[in-house]
Amino acid sequence: MTARLGDAFFRHEYGRLVAMLVRRVGVHHLEAIEDAVQSALLAAVESWPRSAVPDHPAAWLYRVAHNQLVGELRQAARRGELAAQHARASLEEAGDAPTGPRAGLAGEVRDDLLRMLFVCCDDAIAVESQLVLALKTLCGFGVREIAARLFLTEANVYKRLGRAQARLRDAPPTTELSDAQLAARRPAVQVILYTLFSEGYLSAHADGAIRRELCAEALRLAGELAAHPLGATPSTFALLALLHLHHARLDARQDGSDGLLLLEEQDRGRWDQEEIAVGLSWLARAAEGNVFSRYHAEAGIAAEHCLAPTFAETRWQRVVECYELLERVAPSALHTLNRAVASAQLHGPASGLAVLEGLAPPAWLLGSYQWSAVLADLHRRAGHVELAAQHRAAALEGAPSEALRALLARRLG
Repeated sequence: MTARLGDAFFRHEYGRLVAMLVRRVGVHHLEAIEDAVQSALLAAVESWPRSAVPDHPAAWLYRVAHNQLVGELRQAARRGELAAQHARASLEEAGDAPTGPRAGLAGEVRDDLLRMLFVCCDDAIAVESQLVLALKTLCGFGVREIAARLFLTEANVYKRLGRAQARLRDAPPTTELSDAQLAARRPAVQVILYTLFSEGYLSAHADGAIRRELCAEALRLAGELAAHPLGATPSTFALLALLHLHHARLDARQDGSDGLLLLEEQDRGRWDQEEIAVGLSWLARAAEGNVFSRYHAEAGIAAEHCLAPTFAETRWQRVVECYELLERVAPSALHTLNRAVASAQLHGPASGLAVLEGLAPPAWLLGSYQWSAVLADLHRRAGHVELAAQHRAAALEGAPSEALRALLARRLG
């Protein structure tokens, strides 16, 4: 039954199939490829419950998507579209779809997916559209999820996605990129992996506050990036350190009923010490050289939390200093908001409020639950009852999931 595989399987296979087929027929046929992959997934959802899940479901999906795409391109060729005819020939030269596991398939798919992340980060596509395109096409995010994660309206997401797709329709058929192109697009790929992990770590999805499959996929791809000669840079190592340090604490972030736990509520005995050691080793490697990125600062913050024996014994001064460095290399009102939280832990709520005094948050942050939740907590701790109540109500109303709403209700009193 499809329930045995779960939504995570189909989400993961969507990106893998798109990446494999793009490599064979060219990125300018992306929309036809997505249609074919969606048809294959729909066929699986409809047919597998009535019969049985194939022995090799990924290969089954590939064959169905492959055949659907060949049929579409043949029809296009008959209509006189020479470019589609060329793509069809390229597809058939690549061979039939796999019918079962074969040597090297996993490595090929992995490389295809990472390559497609670089393709999505075409310099001709606006940076904000690159991220939307990658999250939608390769990571399986819905428009609503993208809007929530990037602080955008759904209409804005559709616009950015349309612009990116229009650019790819005019792109060269090949997805092979030069070393210079890979190096130039590396920072954008890092942002995509960071965003993918962030959505898994604290999801805006209504069905679950933590989505482990997204965290695992981001970690895997970050490892692939670090292993590539052009991806093995201090910023990539710092990103990988950050992801491992967060991932090591994942099991302790929920209680027995899958409710979210605050950092101070977590059982630190459940933190994966071996993975923390892996994260710290990557952080040490990231320190080699003269590069300091936002991932260095954030990994430093994560390391302080992982190394603290208890919440009370956290070196909050070091955390505040890391946030100050983060604001310098990647200025953002959200980072200032987080520094206010750390400052309040160090010196008290008045100190946190002082950090925010005079800050004019952008509209995307002002209307978010994060802004309201921090102000509600600081004002509550400072004894400002009415202000705390106002911000608490706004935070609870804006929370994207029931799990997060329950966490905020407990935290904010």
